[in-house]
Amino acid sequence: MAPQTLQLAILLGYLDGAFALLEILDSSGPLAWVRYRIPLGFLVAMLVPVGHVAGGFLMANERRLGWKIAVATSFSPFIINFLAYGDVGAGLQRQLFGGSLISFAFDAALVALLLHPQSRAHQKMWYR
Repeated sequence: MAPQTLQLAILLGYLDGAFALLEILDSSGPLAWVRYRIPLGFLVAMLVPVGHVAGGFLMANERRLGWKIAVATSFSPFIINFLAYGDVGAGLQRQLFGGSLISFAFDAALVALLLHPQSRAHQKMWYR
């Protein structure tokens, strides 16, 4: 049984993946910027929701690769916000926090849950 921090991280990973997919399909937000500004942008943008869901699924099945994928994709909103809002000349606050403080809070919570010492210790000991 995974600790509560990892269980919440799995749930937030699934939710972030669903909302990232909606953001791509809605054509609004930083992932839409990736979709329209980068060659093969749709495929590149789809890596984020697929990574969230795959990371959550693999962590639920006790795979270390899932934890690594989840950590990598949990930092992706911060990187994409910085690139997308930097391109349009937005201020530093907009580049760091993105579109809203609520989405920033969920993204930061996912990073904190995945990198929590209890989560790291569990995945080192029990994940294959």
